[in-house]
Amino acid sequence: MREILAVLGRWYAARVPFGLATVVAVSRGAPRGPGAALAVGPDGEAVGGVSGGCAEGAVFDLAREVAEGGTARLETFGYGDEDAFAAGLPCGGEITVLVRQVTPARDPAFGAVVASVTGGEPVTLATVVDGPAARGATLAVWPRTAAGGLGTRGLDAAVAADARGGPALGATGLRRYGPHGERREDTVTVFVQSFAPPPRMLVFGAVDYAVAVARIGRFLGYRVTVCDARPVFATPRRFPEDVEVVVDWPHRYLRGTRTDGRTVICVLTHDPRFDVPVLREALRRPAAYVGAMGSRRTHDDRLRRLVGAGLTDGELARLRSPVGLDLGARTPEEVAVSVAAEVVALCRGGTGAPLSRTSGAIHPRGGV
Repeated sequence: MREILAVLGRWYAARVPFGLATVVAVSRGAPRGPGAALAVGPDGEAVGGVSGGCAEGAVFDLAREVAEGGTARLETFGYGDEDAFAAGLPCGGEITVLVRQVTPARDPAFGAVVASVTGGEPVTLATVVDGPAARGATLAVWPRTAAGGLGTRGLDAAVAADARGGPALGATGLRRYGPHGERREDTVTVFVQSFAPPPRMLVFGAVDYAVAVARIGRFLGYRVTVCDARPVFATPRRFPEDVEVVVDWPHRYLRGTRTDGRTVICVLTHDPRFDVPVLREALRRPAAYVGAMGSRRTHDDRLRRLVGAGLTDGELARLRSPVGLDLGARTPEEVAVSVAAEVVALCRGGTGAPLSRTSGAIHPRGGV
């Protein structure tokens, strides 16, 4: 839902009711995971998607109906439906979608949720899916406060306590409780969607390849920072407006920067004066991906220098070098696609092999 929040925020601010369809559960090979959303607003305008195209028409009709009528609905679409190819998922998956009407009266905290996600503040939105509580009721939970309600104080307290463990991990999924928050019961089903701040992509070396990598990093949803010690290259006008540009020695900047298990680090300088110090720092801290650009000769020389700098075999095994997948890339834009493909494959548990030469599920559930 993150990618359509800007539009939803405008509709909400205009006090125009809209229907919001959210995937709350999936099975088999469904193309979109829990949290994917489609909304239908004024004059039938639609944003987002829930199924990659397979069930969009049926969900659109349902969301428009709910936007006008107000009664929340829970529907499942899948290959087993009689009208599978018209309204289901002929690709073989199954999705369960909760559709609710959003207005300031029904969901007074929605505007604050939009503001928090836009501002990078962690927040969790909990919505009643099934049970004696009102379907579609919501509770927004921040680290120190909450707004809205799911029906009972006990349920609100239990969901809020559980949700506060989620934003740091971006946890999203169904949870079950008793009517007053009892954790060993399953009377009430709640969909919990946590919005963690966007993961970071740190690009070291403000070269021409960095411009393309920064652009595709933003496209993938990363908060991108480009760092270089050379002011002539590290100039904001060379990069997209929403990319942070820092003039500093890469290793010094990284030493003072927080990273976590979602952080992507790309070293594009292929100069040992920059590479070795920053990679020594990067390979010893939390990160989902550490990649370094350069030829195979550069890579071999870099490894020798890193060994001389004291890195262990285990630390060196984390290094993706030469950076990217073998796509035959030459231009900066093609290299950026190669890097992005390797990042996605590693973080999502993919192999990088052509799908035409693999078998089994297309959408892996592993990864970071």
